[in-house]
Amino acid sequence: MDRINQRPDIPGWGVDLDPADRPAYPKERMPPRLEGVHWDQPEQQRCDVEVFHSTERPGITPVFGTSVPPSGLSGMIRRRAFRRSENDVLHWMTLMLADRVNVVEGVFQDLRRKPAVRSAASVLVVGVVAGWWLMRRR
Repeated sequence: MDRINQRPDIPGWGVDLDPADRPAYPKERMPPRLEGVHWDQPEQQRCDVEVFHSTERPGITPVFGTSVPPSGLSGMIRRRAFRRSENDVLHWMTLMLADRVNVVEGVFQDLRRKPAVRSAASVLVVGVVAGWWLMRRR
């Protein structure tokens, strides 16, 4: 008897042979279908903004998010990303780049619109310049 392939001395060895010995066996079944559902697919959501979708899919899903529509440079980068397949690593890397660009765009929008953020940013810039100047004098 080959001891490498047969391990009867190890508890739980060969549990796939008898389903009664498998710890998760009672839970390994399909969930029942929902009863009384009145639709097969949800109603199509109205589309007021540009919504990107995969090239593998013919159209947009019935329900989608529209909280942050694409805009600016990050929107242009996202448009380029969605020309590629989801199977392509460049698709996902481009989307990550668009996220980082969107953060920078948001910071500039905050600086432009909110005086409190502008004053806090100016204090921060003055502090960084003063720190650099003090460290340079050492």
